[in-house]
Parts: sequence; C-alpha cells; structure tokens
Amino acid sequence: MKNENRKLTVSASPHVRSNETVTGIMLDVIIALIPALVASVYVFGFRSLAVVATCVATCVLSEYICRKVMKRNNTITDLSAVVTGILLAFNLPVSIPLWMAVIGSVVAIVVVKQCFGGIGNNFVNPALVGRIVLMCSFPTAMSSWVMPYAWKSTTDMLTTATPLAEISTMFKAGDVSAQAFNANGALPSIGELMVGARQGCLGEVCAIALIIGFLYLIIRRVISPVIPLTYIGTVAVIMLIAGKGSVDFMLYEILSGGLLLGAIFMATDYTTSPINFKGKIVFAIGCGLITCLIRLFGSLPEGVSFSIVIMNILVPHIENLTFSKPFGTPKKQKEVKQ
Repeated sequence: MKNENRKLTVSASPHVRSNETVTGIMLDVIIALIPALVASVYVFGFRSLAVVATCVATCVLSEYICRKVMKRNNTITDLSAVVTGILLAFNLPVSIPLWMAVIGSVVAIVVVKQCFGGIGNNFVNPALVGRIVLMCSFPTAMSSWVMPYAWKSTTDMLTTATPLAEISTMFKAGDVSAQAFNANGALPSIGELMVGARQGCLGEVCAIALIIGFLYLIIRRVISPVIPLTYIGTVAVIMLIAGKGSVDFMLYEILSGGLLLGAIFMATDYTTSPINFKGKIVFAIGCGLITCLIRLFGSLPEGVSFSIVIMNILVPHIENLTFSKPFGTPKKQKEVKQ
C-alpha cells in the first residue's frame, strides 16, 4: 500500500495545542467577577458602576492610544484591559473621586503593562500597582470608607474605619478573644462579612460573591486552586497562632479585608505567578507570610496588595529554584578525589 499522500510535518514546539484563547479566558474572568459587581452595587449603590465604568473605559482607551503611539498591533479586543479596569475598581473605595480612578488606570495600563511590552510581559500585576500608586498619592481618599447601604438613606454618606482596622487595634491591645469580638459593637458579624454588609473596597466586601466567582473559574479550568487555597490557608494558620487559637480572629482576618479578592483573582494571574506546582506553593506561602507580617506588625491594617506585588517580583527566582528537570536528564556525578 502506497503512502504517497502522507506527509511528515516538522514544526517548532508547542506540539500540544488548545482551543483556549486570551479573549476566552478574559471573558471567563469577567463573568466570574459579575457576582462581586452586583454585590457592590447592592451594598454601595450605583456609584459603584460609575467607578467601574471609569476604570474600564480609561484602561481600554489608554491601551488603544498607547499601542497606536508605539506602532504596535492593537490588543483591546483581547479584553485584558477590561479585566484590569474591573480589578482596579474593585480595589478602590466607592467614594473615590473619579479623576483619581483615571490616574490609577493610566498607571496600570501605560506604565506597568504597555511599557513592558503588553500582555504577557508585565512582571507585576497592573491593577495592584495602580492601587498602590493611588494609596501612596492620595491616602485620605483611599482610606475613606462608606458605611454599607448608606445610599438607601436620605442623609449624607458617613465614613468610618474598616473592620480590618478595628481588628488590628484589638490585636495590638492584646485581646482577640471571642468575648472581645462579641463585645465590640463596631464589628459586623461573620454572617454580615459573608454577604458584604461592611466597609471596604468595592469588590472585596462580599465573600459569597467572590467564592461563587472562584468556583466558576475552577469549573471552567481557568485557574488552579493551588495558589488561592495555599495563600488563604497560610494566612489562616498564622492568624490562628497569632490569635492564640482564636478562631474568631482568624475568620475576621480572612473575611474582613481583600484577601479573598487578591488570592482568587490577582495572585493567580498567569503572567505574574509561577507555572509549576512547587513554584505555586512557594509563591502562595510567601504571599501569606508577607500579608500577615504587614497586618500584624505594620502600620497598615491591610497587606494583600504589597505582598502579591513583592512575590510577583520574585517569581523568576522561584521558578528557577522549583522548575522540574526534563525527563531523562542524567544526574551529575560527584567527582571522586584521588
């Protein structure tokens, strides 16, 4: 039997291909963020939509203009700028002036993303750097927290401290027992933390919405559960030890800040996190350790943004130390001294 029609195709790797595209993955992330967006509108009112729309529009426009100026193919259709805009908005308080949101969006896209070559080339998470720049530049605006459901009241919106700041005060005072939490009327209950009835950034307040998004991403196989679970687990163990066995302290530390948002949607960024299993574990444990150090001993009650960015910078070194050797690689023989 002749095989004249058969051809041997020789090509460069990768030889295993997938139907997944950047646009498809980003669309899945956007869908996973919708529950948290709906929760933010319910908790903080329709100004949440204004902040999100401002960040998304600025990110997309910044990417379009930047790519044009740099004479590169435009990439706004891959939806990565939309995801960056939503994540940045989710890390901002609802009361932030919109022009500040514009500045953070420009920094995230132009400085962090496009100046390093665009999607896949940035070495840190753009949305988190945008948030950090705003925190350092406008600390008052970035720490003005609106009471939940204040939009339903006819009175002006009141600002107050976040539960995480109250917990930090309790820890430094040396009492994080269950009795202390029950006696503190300024703190919401665990149930309220789950549904989002607390002060905080737009996307971090509703734990249930974030968990729904997490489950969606796992089912769609967009992310691996290794980093989120290891990150959150590390914080849980350390806070349980720091709180001398106080489960309440541990739960409040997990649910009161931006830990769930950061662990699920930002620490798992493909570009800025390790690709191998061991590297993911090391990366997530590092994020958890730094988050706990900042929260327990730093001047800021929150540490998620800084911890993820610091570990982003260390990713190349983590991968070099944890990368698996190719199958069949011979072990180096020790030289025998004569």
